[in-house]
Amino acid sequence: VGFVSEDEYLEIQGITREQSGDYECSASNDVAAPVVRRVKVTVNYPPYISEAKGTGVPVGQKGTLQCEASAVPSAEFQWFKDDKRLIEGKKGVKVENRPFLSKLIFFNVSEHDYGNYTCVASNKLGHTNASIMLFEVKTTALTPWKGPGAVSEVNNGTSRRAGCIWLLPLLVLHLLLKF
Repeated sequence: VGFVSEDEYLEIQGITREQSGDYECSASNDVAAPVVRRVKVTVNYPPYISEAKGTGVPVGQKGTLQCEASAVPSAEFQWFKDDKRLIEGKKGVKVENRPFLSKLIFFNVSEHDYGNYTCVASNKLGHTNASIMLFEVKTTALTPWKGPGAVSEVNNGTSRRAGCIWLLPLLVLHLLLKF
């Protein structure tokens, strides 16, 4: 898909970011060979966040929140929790910024770290933000009683275990009582 103009200039009204790229201008007459020049067109636009996903992490593990934004010029990122800006170098937390991606990395997640975080992406044309949750995922401890076919139900710290082998006699008894 291209634009063609017989004039000395090419005017693209209502240009969009998808129309960024290389354009070629060719001038010719009956006297000399055509002259061709390339022009790179860059369309500047404010940031929009294309991906921001919450993540679940167990206490004591490493966790990462990611915020991906598209913008020209590139977006600058900031992270907030409870309306307070997170400063680089906070103990146990690191911010990694790239031109289109920012990561908030927790090296040892604590109960205090869980909650709603806000990623703000901005450039000279505007800003946008997204809320991202860091939530707790409970880990289950493996015990020798657990294995293939075992059923375990944890309720207020107590466990009840039953093997699937008990289901077969129960099923047979049920069928015999039906007939």
